[in-house]
Amino acid sequence: MEMITEATQVSRHESARQAINAALAGAARTARAGEYLTFRLGAEEYGIDILRVQEIRSYEPPTRIANAPSFIKGVVNLRGVIVPIVDLRLKLGCDTAEYNGFTVVIVLNVRGRVVGAVVDSVSDVLELTTTHIKPAPELASGIDSGFITGIGSIQQGQGDDASERMLILMDIEGLMSAADMGLMDSTH
Repeated sequence: MEMITEATQVSRHESARQAINAALAGAARTARAGEYLTFRLGAEEYGIDILRVQEIRSYEPPTRIANAPSFIKGVVNLRGVIVPIVDLRLKLGCDTAEYNGFTVVIVLNVRGRVVGAVVDSVSDVLELTTTHIKPAPELASGIDSGFITGIGSIQQGQGDDASERMLILMDIEGLMSAADMGLMDSTH
């Protein structure tokens, strides 16, 4: 009987440790107050931590890489650095991905690697406080919402002209580091 009790206690401690680690991992993906670069993908507006942004460039067709997934458009030479270009519109399943005068590449520094992200347009930089940020919604298990860290909600205008601007806050480092992207090795 004593053996079962010890095994049960070990099991409880292991379960508690796993729960704490899961909570810490979730906390790491929770959006923090700070400045966010906002951009559009289709009809939706997204925000990413401004500290990950190196620069914003106009879109130029990259050099295609054979056998790359469709969302990896290729590479460009950025002042001697070969930068992979990911079309976030294709990666995140937007209906269309037109290349026009508003299409830009957000050059990111993710885990010491430079990566470009193609978006429809860049809007502005917003400072969000914790009162502006709501938790990411729980979605059906078939939908990958693991890279959504929260929803930014900002009131615009006053009185009858008031409206709410909603941003999908994204863990761009987590997205670009995902195994299916193939951009980072597991040692980073």
